[in-house]
Amino acid sequence: MSIPRYVFDQTVASLFAPIVPFLEGDAVSEIMINGHDQIYIEKRGRLHLTESRFASEHDLMSALRNLSQFVGRELNSRQPILEARLPDGSRVEAVIPPAAPSGPLVSIRRFRRQQLTLERLVELGAVPRDASILLRSSIERKHNVIIAGGSGSGKTSFLNALASLVSDDERVVVIEDSQELQLRLRHVVQLESQPPDLRGRGAVTIRDLLRATLRMRPDRIVIGEIRGGEALDLIQAMTSGHRGCLSTVHATLPIDTLSRLETMALMSDVEMPLSVIRVQIASAVDTIVQVSRGSDGLRYVTHVSQVLGHDRNSGYQIHQLFERPPALGGGE
Repeated sequence: MSIPRYVFDQTVASLFAPIVPFLEGDAVSEIMINGHDQIYIEKRGRLHLTESRFASEHDLMSALRNLSQFVGRELNSRQPILEARLPDGSRVEAVIPPAAPSGPLVSIRRFRRQQLTLERLVELGAVPRDASILLRSSIERKHNVIIAGGSGSGKTSFLNALASLVSDDERVVVIEDSQELQLRLRHVVQLESQPPDLRGRGAVTIRDLLRATLRMRPDRIVIGEIRGGEALDLIQAMTSGHRGCLSTVHATLPIDTLSRLETMALMSDVEMPLSVIRVQIASAVDTIVQVSRGSDGLRYVTHVSQVLGHDRNSGYQIHQLFERPPALGGGE
């Protein structure tokens, strides 16, 4: 039996008391709990060990079990991994014993209340002015844009900033595993995948939602992150007239982004030669925006790349519209 929302809201402050101060404001971007007695936070891209701690492992486990009950998912030795969200939207990933022998491990990705705009990213130095002009033009011209980067590089924030540039007279369908994007647009439809219930039924995947979206008259499709076979569905949607799509992938360089799309497209249940997939990817993707977390802890746009096509002999043809000099940051 799940816990009513208002009851859970009231209990978070007590059960998660050691981390409640870090859930206020936007200064903390991530909270990492390594067992009951070690809590790190991330501020401006840098990790800091705090003096906060849970009184015991039992207290931490009680908080996690309360959370699992609220979201209707099992958490025990047979199901030791929990994906959930706190009432403020913060995303929680927890692993408990025996999968985490040293004690429960929890990572909480904060939900930013004040979303970053492209103009604000320019002011922060994350996006140079000339690169911002290129990005704004890509959105206005309805380019299909892929934002790529490593874990914690700011892909979602950049996606939100770019998607927010879409015209108010367009119907935008957003598909995510966990709702994070907050687009200040007039006509936004948000869809969220669902895990199976305790009996393995009722799962709704990103692929399911994407296929449904194609019948919902979208002007733009925004997918929070491409992780698997849905890559092929999105590529085929892009090449069949659905312009202005945006999404993110995990990749370290623009050429790696295209290779990752290849790999994920091959994960679909559609038999297709790799050579055909490569031609479709080159035709589908117009712009790649590469983001990275620099040695100073800040996030940057390091490349804005235009995909020109694919040649059987020379591979993908990519033109660098913008490349951030290494001296300005952006290194891993």
